[in-house]
Amino acid sequence: MLNFLFVAIGGSIGASLRYFAYLFFKNYLLSNYLFLSTLFVNIVGSFLIGYAIMLMESKNLSVDFTKYFLIIGVLGSFTTFSTFSIESVDLLLSKKFFHAFSYMFLSLSLCLLFTFIGLNFNKIIN
Repeated sequence: MLNFLFVAIGGSIGASLRYFAYLFFKNYLLSNYLFLSTLFVNIVGSFLIGYAIMLMESKNLSVDFTKYFLIIGVLGSFTTFSTFSIESVDLLLSKKFFHAFSYMFLSLSLCLLFTFIGLNFNKIIN
């Protein structure tokens, strides 16, 4: 039951942070390219998920708290594959092929790269 609460509370925090990022991009950065807010949160979230897993394995952190609250709850709701999918399809249907394929390529490659960096962050900076 405690893990359920960790996911629920973390999920509400992550979803709120995701919405804040959307509003920030919409109001202050690139309102015509809102898919970039999804790219940004997915890259940041991928790094943080990798980093959290590395911390969980190398430090004396609570596995349940880290896994259920941080990774599944906060970061799972902060990052979003479904939004990436609909934005990619929307760009394709709008015949913005360069934007669509650039977005898909950058999402896949950068999210994988930043997950790897997060997993190896301590090795990289030392």
